[in-house]
Amino acid sequence: MDPEISVQEQNPLELDLNEITRKLLFLDQWRGVLRYYRLGSSHTTPQNHDDSHIPAEETGDRPRMFWSQGRGQLPPSSVCSIPRLSVNSSKLHGFPISPAMATMLQKSIFGNMNQVLGGDWRKAHFKFHDPFSDLAFALQVEKGGAQSIQMAVQGSIIKYLLFTREGKDCSLHSLCNLSQREQEQALAAVLAGILWAAGAAQKAIVCWLSSIKDIHSTGTLDYSSDNFIERLQLFEFSEKEATEKFVYDHLQCFKGEGSHGVILFLYSLVLSRTFERLQKDLDTTTTHLLQSQAGSVLCRQAVLNLILTGRASPNVFSGSEEGTSEETLHGVLARSDVGYLQWSKDTSAGDRLSQAGSMLKTPAFPIWLCNINRNYSILFCTNRQLLSDWKMERVFDLYFYSGQPSQRKPVRLTIDTHSHHWEREHHEDKHGSGRRSSSLEMAIRTKWREATINWNGSIPFC
Repeated sequence: MDPEISVQEQNPLELDLNEITRKLLFLDQWRGVLRYYRLGSSHTTPQNHDDSHIPAEETGDRPRMFWSQGRGQLPPSSVCSIPRLSVNSSKLHGFPISPAMATMLQKSIFGNMNQVLGGDWRKAHFKFHDPFSDLAFALQVEKGGAQSIQMAVQGSIIKYLLFTREGKDCSLHSLCNLSQREQEQALAAVLAGILWAAGAAQKAIVCWLSSIKDIHSTGTLDYSSDNFIERLQLFEFSEKEATEKFVYDHLQCFKGEGSHGVILFLYSLVLSRTFERLQKDLDTTTTHLLQSQAGSVLCRQAVLNLILTGRASPNVFSGSEEGTSEETLHGVLARSDVGYLQWSKDTSAGDRLSQAGSMLKTPAFPIWLCNINRNYSILFCTNRQLLSDWKMERVFDLYFYSGQPSQRKPVRLTIDTHSHHWEREHHEDKHGSGRRSSSLEMAIRTKWREATINWNGSIPFC
């Protein structure tokens, strides 16, 4: 065995994680190459070691190796050799995930090798309400851990439909007047855009499931408890437009019944971010992305921040803070496009680190993912200038989508930020029964402290 890849006789716990990963990947890359030539195509034979001059269309889906003095070496910016696909490519072939990469993915998601995602996650996919309806812009969601991902994606869908697609006005009518094709275009653009941002605008990786019969034997390494991760096929893109076209052409992998669409998007998100960047994003408070709680598997904040900002920051405050043990805690470093508001009746008002910072509360677009008592919803305004002109913030409308099956259309809330406290109390009590503030209203006041909220005839339900 090459001395460069032999593990020294020392306590494995003392080995650097990156060094262990590098050695596993190195070994696994050789296994993949040997397996390729043992099982591979009839038109390919190993000749000169250096194949970097061969055009991609001639190498097909063969893994690209970098050779030095007769010895294969992984490119430093990659954890696995995945085919780079052109937007004009007529033959798209994914590369099966390697055992080492699957192990790292499993540990990044769960922190261990035993956890699996249950039925609520496996059923979750990205499905719109009916076209040309009051909720044509909205995804259908159900309770469960995947809801937070769906609603985070929902915020970006609204951003795209209202503010970034061409030729449409910024109005509620434009959100409701959507055809199925427009829904699919929006979903593809948003999913691809989120993956591209996670890849630092350098690359994106999209994965889907192969059939069980396509899984090749990879030795005795057991890296999944549910025969799911080892079925992943990976596709890497170096252009955002190519990513979007590929996602649109294969959108059924994310929106179809039984597609495991949310899980595949989560895996694509992590792989696009890369394990190296992910490790730098996280801190001692968060070492993996999902957590078990009360019988459910829930997303940690790092997943939501990765969708919102492109970085898996584990906390909601802005910048960095010092923790109780003098360790550095990582917060949000840049203003996000879609914001985030958080309120829970169980959270102490004095818990400064649990409160969303200005980077999330004041996004580039007037759209907010809301975490209210651990249920996720969306607030948005159709006025692009709301957060850039202080005069617009005196009295304005916000629309609220809860994701609850009983909601048939977005609720219009009128926000008055300059009313006096006695006017607010009088207004909020006029619904009777001594009603004070709903949880949604409390979340809104984390952004506009003295705001009066008028539900415009709707009965407060959140």
